[in-house]
Amino acid sequence: MITSEVLEHIQDDVSAIAELTRVLTPGGTLAVTVPSWFPEKINWSLSDEYHAPKAVGGHVRIYSATELKAKLRSAGLTVTGSHHAHALHSPYWWLKCAVGPRNDTHRAVVAYRRFLEWDIVRGPRSTRVAERVLSPVLGKSLVVYATKPANAGFRAVDARAGSVQGAAA
Repeated sequence: MITSEVLEHIQDDVSAIAELTRVLTPGGTLAVTVPSWFPEKINWSLSDEYHAPKAVGGHVRIYSATELKAKLRSAGLTVTGSHHAHALHSPYWWLKCAVGPRNDTHRAVVAYRRFLEWDIVRGPRSTRVAERVLSPVLGKSLVVYATKPANAGFRAVDARAGSVQGAAA
C-alpha cells in the first residue's frame, strides 16, 4: 500500500497522482488523505496566511470528494472506498486560524491542543463516539482508497518459455 498526504501542497497534482499510480504495484492499494472540503473552507475563510503556499498550512487547493475521486479514476485507478476522520481536530485548526496560524501560545489554542493530546493518549469512549458521529461532517481529513488494476502494466516472465507476458509486453 502507498499512502499520500501531500496532494493539497502540490501545484501539479495530476502529475503527482500519475506518478503514484505508476509506482503502485498492480493490484496494490493507494490511500490518499487530504483535508476535507468543509473544514478546510472554514480555515481559508478565517485566515489568508493559512493557505499561502509557504505558510503553516501551505495548502494550494481544497478538494471535494468528487474531484479527488475523479482525478484518481482518470489516472487509471479504481476507487474502492472513502471516509472522513479527525472531526475533533477541525476546531483546533479553526482556533489557530482565528488567532493566527503561527500563534501557538494563545490560551484557547493551548487548551484545545492539551485536550487533543489527552484524547489521543487516553482514547476515552465518549470522544471515540463523538469522533464517529461528527467525522462525516466535521472530519478534518478525507481518506480515499483506490486500487491499481491487477493487469495494469503487468509484465511476467514465463521462465519455461522465456517470453514476456502481460499488458505491457
